[in-house]
Formats: sequence, C-alpha cells, structure tokens
Amino acid sequence: MNFLAHIYLSGNDESVIIGNFIADGIKGKRYLKYPPAIAKGILLHRAIDSFTDAHPTVHQSTARLHKNYGHYSGVIVDILYDHFLAKNWSKYSEVPLDEYVADFYKLLRKNFTMLPARIQRMMPYMIADNWLLSYATVEGISKILTQMNVRTKGVSKMNLAVAELEAYYDEFEAEFTSFFDELIAFSHQKLKEL
Repeated sequence: MNFLAHIYLSGNDESVIIGNFIADGIKGKRYLKYPPAIAKGILLHRAIDSFTDAHPTVHQSTARLHKNYGHYSGVIVDILYDHFLAKNWSKYSEVPLDEYVADFYKLLRKNFTMLPARIQRMMPYMIADNWLLSYATVEGISKILTQMNVRTKGVSKMNLAVAELEAYYDEFEAEFTSFFDELIAFSHQKLKEL
C-alpha cells in the first residue's frame, strides 16, 4: 500500500501514524531506537506490506501490469489502490479527505525532528503539491506516476501506467475494494497484537 492507506490503517494514535509513515526508511532492528508507539507503527507498516505482497487479489492487479512494468508493477498497484481509497474516502472515514490530509501535514510538521532525513527532504514537496489529496483524481495519479518515473530515471515507465488504469478501471477498483476490507480487518487485529 502507499502513503494514504498506511496513514489511514494506523488508527488515531499520532505516534503510530508517524511510525507507519516513516517505516520504509527504517531498516532491520533500527525501529528499536524509537519510542514504543512509533516502533509499533513501523512494525505495523511491515505487517501491512507482507500481507499485501502475499494477497491473491493484489497478485491479480499486479499481473495485469507485469508485462509492461515488470517488478515495478507492485509499486504501481500500491499507488492505484491509494487512488481508489482517496476516491471512495467517504466510505472509509467520516472526516473529509481534505481535512484528514491537512491534519496529517500538521502532524508531520509537529514531528519534523523525528522524521528520517529522506522524509524531511521529501515533505515540503509532498505538502506543496498536496500528494495525498491529489490521489483522488486520475490526473493526480498521473502526476505521481510521472514523478516516480523520474525517480527511476525513466527506467520504470510508470508514467505510462495511467493507460492501464483507465482501460481496467472497474477491475482495479473491484480488486481494491475487496482487498481493502480484508486489510482493514488485518490491520485492526495487528494493532491489538503489537
């Protein structure tokens, strides 16, 4: 899953949210250097990634992209799934998406010193371009995929994946919806266990 889903699946504990958000930059046992609630968020992120990577519905989505994007297919599906979460946000949260996102950006600013250097560098761009809110539109996803393609120096060709999103929109959305319900249940349970 991508940023929006990870943040959403963290629940209401701000430290867990921060931990889940920074987790990709925290390797191995380095999570132990963080306060327990942030460490919990890091471990939750890892569990969500493992659950997602092993899920047959996610495999269905990635298989549709594999011929054109190879091992980048999983990254693309993570971004596409965030699109469907943002687009259907009112089904999952009573807080409007723009308000939810604004609160998250405030949380990032408040915890800036806790963020790894890579996230500190990325954060101003994320907020200025309002990445999380932009996920709700196909145009926003197109921009994100283009930025990701630039980060891979054009190797991934992710910028072209909007064509598959548009061609198989209903299929991707149905797969996301069925998978995300399971992921929510998994994440709630994992939060209790951690």
